[in-house]
Amino acid sequence: MVNIGPLVNARSRRAAATAAAALPGQMRGRPSGQLPGRLPWRVRRAVAVCVPVLVMLGFGFWGLDRGGMWRDEAVTFQVARRSVPQIWRLLHDVDAVHGLYYLLMHAVVPLHPGEVVLRLPSLCAAAVTAGLVAELGTRLVRPRVGLWAGLLYAVSPMAGHYAQEGRSYALVAAGATAATLLFVRAVGAVGTAGAVGSVGSVRVGRAWWAYGAVLSLTCWLHEFAVLLLLAHAASLALARAGAGLWRAWGRAAGAVVLTLLPMVLISHAQSAQLAWLRPPTAETARGLLRTFLGPTDGVYWACLALAVVGLLGLAGRRGEVTCAGVCLPLAVLPPAALMLASQMSPLYVDRYVLYALSGAPLLVAAGADRVARTLRRLCAPLSPFPVVPVAGAALITLAVVHQLPLLSADRVPGHRPDDLAAVSRAAARQAAPGEPVLFLPAAERNVALTYPGTFRGARDVALAVPGPESGTLYGRETDAGTLRDRMARLDRVWVVADRSMLTGRRRPGAAVERAKLALLAERFVPVRESVSGDMAVRLYVRGPAVSGSPGSPPVPPRPARR
Repeated sequence: MVNIGPLVNARSRRAAATAAAALPGQMRGRPSGQLPGRLPWRVRRAVAVCVPVLVMLGFGFWGLDRGGMWRDEAVTFQVARRSVPQIWRLLHDVDAVHGLYYLLMHAVVPLHPGEVVLRLPSLCAAAVTAGLVAELGTRLVRPRVGLWAGLLYAVSPMAGHYAQEGRSYALVAAGATAATLLFVRAVGAVGTAGAVGSVGSVRVGRAWWAYGAVLSLTCWLHEFAVLLLLAHAASLALARAGAGLWRAWGRAAGAVVLTLLPMVLISHAQSAQLAWLRPPTAETARGLLRTFLGPTDGVYWACLALAVVGLLGLAGRRGEVTCAGVCLPLAVLPPAALMLASQMSPLYVDRYVLYALSGAPLLVAAGADRVARTLRRLCAPLSPFPVVPVAGAALITLAVVHQLPLLSADRVPGHRPDDLAAVSRAAARQAAPGEPVLFLPAAERNVALTYPGTFRGARDVALAVPGPESGTLYGRETDAGTLRDRMARLDRVWVVADRSMLTGRRRPGAAVERAKLALLAERFVPVRESVSGDMAVRLYVRGPAVSGSPGSPPVPPRPARR
């Protein structure tokens, strides 16, 4: 009789070794019980994830109601209050890339229309992202790295800025970080599949399908999230993944690309919306690096040095992803790819790659962990002082103190490109109900759509069909001839305008916009003005024909700045 016991035991030991090798970070070799003097691993993991979430919520609620929306938020606000058929019709004309977000906000904004509710989804998404960054650090290294990375994300001015903005970018960041976490789990599941048999194979399949589903949904929130696939492919290359792992990822990636194709085709037809962009430069790349690591000099240089240290161990064991191997491609490749593509056709804006920010604090925290462990080894024989916790606390405190002025300034309405509430208040102080109003260009009608109370009863001189009925953002305007006839019957008109058009620094492209400027120059003179940022509310009255720009001669009383 053959004794097969040793053979079975050998196979069991090999299976256990394979499963252990696939476990992340400090999970390998961790005893099942509580270590003397330390909290259980699950408790440390929960603390690492929950604390950054709470900190992000705290910073996010600070100044959430700024008292004004800027133009992009105003678009979200007014589109979200339309019916679903009206939103669907709009997406055939503009903003198809934001379609899923608009439908989500259609369910949220009507609950209590206002700035706080408009921004709440972004704030919640930013808090989730901070927790996901912490979970990534915990899984790839250890809980304290997750805690530090999550806190660095939570106090980042860039993350805080978009946490308080009623647009889709914070949600895209949450989806991309969740997809990255699922990617790491799926790679780990492949490593354990051989050890646990057919059940493991089923889990692997589910892990990759979850990854593909989350990333597909994220790409429908903004199509440039598809660049995350480049980062994940680079992570597999650094891990020297086997053919089976590449095939599993390739199937999920292919599904993501296929589901995104309709969006790509529609948004390509709407690419004129990005005509205002310019190709990024080397200065653009340097600015993004500073934004990711810390806009202030003290935070920037400290974080840059720690991130370089965090790059040590970029490639781990074959088939296993490392913290640096995941986070470096995540932080670098999506922005770099979009900047390179923008040299041919400008597409790059930093908010389009907000999701890449998640990689930077993880690299910094991993580097800080390496430095702290070295200090502990050096100091442990000399003093029982807890070097690692104190070093981590000092790092986060330094980041908060140095960036607090930036975080505070970001809560001021004037920090955004414009403040439509201030423009609305200026119009309310001066224009009487029922007076004629002209918007120059038509996009400035955004003020009236966002704050309709101020313009209730006003006669919109150029409007032919309102936005919801015409399937446009700002409505369809009359032709130049009809506009000329309407203005011929006016003795005075209030103009809500982009100041660069009034001063001649910006030339309008549409015929009706050129007609507005020409009619104001020929038949009217300015007599009163309030200015808010780049926008002006100006009263024109009929007067003798004048030449030049409609904003040239200042007529008393002098315009008052607001």
